[in-house]
Amino acid sequence: MAGIVSVSRKVLAGRRKKLRQKRQAKIFQAIWRTLAVTGLASSLLWVTLQPIWVLKNSNDIVISGNQLLSDEAVESFLKLSYPQSLWRIQPSRIASSLQQQPTIAQAIVSRRLFPPGLVVQIHERIPVAVAQVHREQAKSTNDNKKVSVSLLDAHGVVMPLEQFTSLNSTVKVPSLKVIGSPEHYRPYWAELYLAISQSAVKVIEIDWQDPTNLILKTEIGKVHFGVPSSRLPEQIKLLAQMRHLPLQLSPNQIDYIDLKNPDHPIVQMNQKPRKINSRTP
Repeated sequence: MAGIVSVSRKVLAGRRKKLRQKRQAKIFQAIWRTLAVTGLASSLLWVTLQPIWVLKNSNDIVISGNQLLSDEAVESFLKLSYPQSLWRIQPSRIASSLQQQPTIAQAIVSRRLFPPGLVVQIHERIPVAVAQVHREQAKSTNDNKKVSVSLLDAHGVVMPLEQFTSLNSTVKVPSLKVIGSPEHYRPYWAELYLAISQSAVKVIEIDWQDPTNLILKTEIGKVHFGVPSSRLPEQIKLLAQMRHLPLQLSPNQIDYIDLKNPDHPIVQMNQKPRKINSRTP
């Protein structure tokens, strides 16, 4: 019996020793991991604080996606001073600031580590039409109207003409003209522009001054569409089917084409009286 007790004590002592060794090993491992993580963090902090992580000038900025705006114009929007620590720059804030510009639809800004720099990717708003708004002037100027001119993109976003041309003097102003208040046509603009851009009939001018009658000046004459509705694409397709009308009728004979009801298109003829020779025979 005494032998059994002695063996049991030795076994328990051995187990306790092994447990102590395991605990000590875990403690050493935890200390080692802590030292390693701390060392790595310190090394990274030291590296990031080195003077090499600095934007020295605008040459350290890579700009892409700009077709109308020059690199210098985009750089002027960044409002950065040099030298500038790369880690003090907030890319998201710069991107948000760029998107406040009427000529920029989207911007993505990120840091570049090797070599140190800044990468700026932008998506521009491309002007597709010139928008004209006729505004009444003061009474002292009689019945004169002041014309406000701006640019429109395919989604109906208004862009100041002066700002766009001042940023890039080589920008070609669109030939398509839109007359009327943007508030009237904004809900229909994107759908209408997509339709006329794909149409076989060239549209020169869009007149939205009368909310009850949209008028298009086209290469085959004036076209009345009535109150803008969801049938605009259907009306534009019908107009394309009438593109050979000038071969059948002289443009001087046509006053306008009435497509208010696309199911019953009408060609309104001129009713001008002919001049009569007053000389007596």
